[in-house]
Amino acid sequence: MDRRRFLKTTIGGIAAGSLVNWGASARLVAQKEKKLPYDMVAVRGGEPDAMFDKAIASLGGIGMFVPKGSKVLVKPNIGWDVTPENAANTNPALIRRIIEHCINAGAKEVRVFDHTCDNWVKTYRTSGIERAVKDAGGLIVSGDSERYYQEVSIPKGTKITSAKVHELVLDSDVFINVPVLKNHSSARLTVGMKNHMGIVWDRGHWHRNDLHRCIAEFAAYRKPDLTVVDAYNVMKVNGPRGISRDDVVTMKAQILSTDFVAADAAAAKLFGMEPEAVPYITYADEMQLGTKNLDALSINRIRM
Repeated sequence: MDRRRFLKTTIGGIAAGSLVNWGASARLVAQKEKKLPYDMVAVRGGEPDAMFDKAIASLGGIGMFVPKGSKVLVKPNIGWDVTPENAANTNPALIRRIIEHCINAGAKEVRVFDHTCDNWVKTYRTSGIERAVKDAGGLIVSGDSERYYQEVSIPKGTKITSAKVHELVLDSDVFINVPVLKNHSSARLTVGMKNHMGIVWDRGHWHRNDLHRCIAEFAAYRKPDLTVVDAYNVMKVNGPRGISRDDVVTMKAQILSTDFVAADAAAAKLFGMEPEAVPYITYADEMQLGTKNLDALSINRIRM
């Protein structure tokens, strides 16, 4: 990364009070003004890559989100040193397909990382995501050192007022959040907003200071341009790491939306919970970061 550009962009963004798209160009702003045919797409019954093909096509294609020449961050959940069948991490086939779409749309580069819980070298490999990223032509980046993280302010934060955020978040034009849907012992459910914990250095602060409130407040800092919820294999119990394949149910589902609150709410329902049972979804809705009211949305439901 060009450090002078990083500092200029970061300081300028903070001075302007910007919450999103630190490196956004006029071309990217114009991209965001495009009208999408649906607020959300929910697809079931296919393999991860094929479901994404169908879903993104119904939104007008990845070009609706990724301008030519843009730098894209794809953020999966790669927290745990387990194989894809255990559903603790995002499905690698989905990550590969998203990267391929971005590159075909003319992205300058597509980068992937996570601040893992288990050893990052083993986790990247065992999850299958490292190989998927490389095979697709993307770049997988480490998140294991504090020197990669920069201190930023969290506007309107009460439980979390600042955080050290990975520099790729600050240097990317497009942010695609790709969480896996699963049970979580502390947060009740892991989906998109919870997946943001993988872009900060100090997660312990969140757990010590009202986890649900911190998740919602930090979500206001950088809203994803697109959230893609992986619900192909879903860990129903013993999350976030899981114990065995017996914890997992195969749902073969996927949810896409630019409204990350709505994506989490829809994922909660798919899991078998009401959104109100997950406090951070309600907090984010009250902060007007998005809506948990799915009845207010135009949803394209696809069965493969």
